[in-house]
Amino acid sequence: MDIVVIVLQSLLALMFLMAGFSKLAGVKMHADNFAKWGLPQWFRIVAGLVEVIGAAALIVGYWEPSWSAVGGLIIGVTGIGGVLTHVRAKDSFKETMPILLLGLFGFIVFFVRLSDLSDFPGFN
Repeated sequence: MDIVVIVLQSLLALMFLMAGFSKLAGVKMHADNFAKWGLPQWFRIVAGLVEVIGAAALIVGYWEPSWSAVGGLIIGVTGIGGVLTHVRAKDSFKETMPILLLGLFGFIVFFVRLSDLSDFPGFN
């Protein structure tokens, strides 16, 4: 099971680092999508920061598994927000599927590493 979690962590960290930094950099695709969804551009920056923080927590989780749980939770909740945004905008299932899967993977990492969460700094 540890190998599966490490693979999911790596996939999520890579995907959310790329997505987060491209949102922060103001890549035209993301700016256009946020405009299409009726969301302000400052929210694109917030979403990018949340994605980068979640990815960073997953990377730290290679050494401290409690951080994997936190990163998985951040990614999972971000996935819920992404799915709700796509549903609200009436996007196709094809457009919604990537964030749905990534959010699901985030929750899988969270639940597998949930027992390690008691070791998270400030929780002991």
